[in-house]
Amino acid sequence: MNAHSASGGATPSILTPEGIVAYTDTLDCIHCGLCLRTCPTYELTGVESSSPRGRIHLIRSAFEGRIDPGPGYAEELSFCLMCRRCESVCPAGVHFGALMEHARDAQVKRVPPTLFVRVLRHVGLRWLLPSRTLLRVVGALARFGEWSGARALVRQLLGKLGAFLDHAPTVPPLAEQRPLPAASAPPAGGFLRGTVVLLEGCVAPLLTGRSNRATFDSLRALGFDVRVPRAIVCCGSLHAHNGDWEGARGLARRAIDAFESAAPADAPVVTNSAGCGSHLRELEGLFETDDPWRVRAARLRARVRDYSQVVAGPLEELRPRAATAEAVAYDDPCHLCHGQGVRSEPRRVLAALDGLNVRLLDDPEACCGAAGLYSLSRPADSRDIFAPRLAAFERSGATVLVTANPGCLLQWQSGLAPRGARAVHLAELVDDALRASAL
Repeated sequence: MNAHSASGGATPSILTPEGIVAYTDTLDCIHCGLCLRTCPTYELTGVESSSPRGRIHLIRSAFEGRIDPGPGYAEELSFCLMCRRCESVCPAGVHFGALMEHARDAQVKRVPPTLFVRVLRHVGLRWLLPSRTLLRVVGALARFGEWSGARALVRQLLGKLGAFLDHAPTVPPLAEQRPLPAASAPPAGGFLRGTVVLLEGCVAPLLTGRSNRATFDSLRALGFDVRVPRAIVCCGSLHAHNGDWEGARGLARRAIDAFESAAPADAPVVTNSAGCGSHLRELEGLFETDDPWRVRAARLRARVRDYSQVVAGPLEELRPRAATAEAVAYDDPCHLCHGQGVRSEPRRVLAALDGLNVRLLDDPEACCGAAGLYSLSRPADSRDIFAPRLAAFERSGATVLVTANPGCLLQWQSGLAPRGARAVHLAELVDDALRASAL
């Protein structure tokens, strides 16, 4: 039993595991419209097909063969940021993020992208992100390109093909790209709270190494034995979000193996990336119900913790003095609040830093427009979605924006730098306070 498009070509069978999940998830939608005002793309366009409800209707129509999943359909799938804010207000409990991942995977198989895009996807997703060596080479070359001016020259030579370089983040000095130790030294004072396993990440060491170092150092200062498994580089979240489920499954197996062998089975797996943490908590969805890897993925899910969840309690005990007198405002990463339901812990962390001047941000759970690769693949849309967040920050009176996700951090850094303000990861505030308190 296959669904067919209007043009006669076959779409993925609704009886495949992917097809069943995607099809039945669309049927949960009761079309109430509560999601409309939470959707950043609907807010931009006011067009029904650019809303969660509209996209669900499109996906169901494609799977049922009532529309041809051509360029217009592919454009709407690409336009979605997958911020999952709609899930937080949906009374029917539609798993929109998983639905979009299935739909994108099916679309790539149904209508392969151009050769150029296929090559970029293969090089980026299959070669670069899983390889620490290649990532370091790229990091070194990118840093040299900025230092020497070669980046601007390459941009000029590539013409339109190099437009993405206009929006690519600045690569920090090589000193900030240093890998974390495989294990921490004994905790300060000999007091051991327990062992944790830290996901170093793939792009994070390259672009936000300072945040990674602050995460590692602050966990150690709070009394944790920190393990950093070398066997895992990329968790596969970017693959799953961009229609490469086969690549995501392969990386999921590597991650599960690495985390199982890195520390005792009950040791928390800590992430300082909302996107990676959300993906790791949902790895089961990559495997069929009778696949042994699904059981192992479920065990891993139970261990995953956001950085704020691990450090909030110890910080409330210690109450270190904040190391900055600047006013700070916290912005919720989408995959932390909507994907993982983690909202209170980052605020508990801020409240535990004695003397910290915290300002409230209007609509802090709205998407900043970073969305993984979205700010590179759709820079104009990303900037339009980011604009209200910048306005909210300016109204807050803060001079420092705090977030808990590398992609969001880079988005805020690029937007705030021209305004003389700055953005930091939550772990950086904590690490600075702990260092100042130890003096």
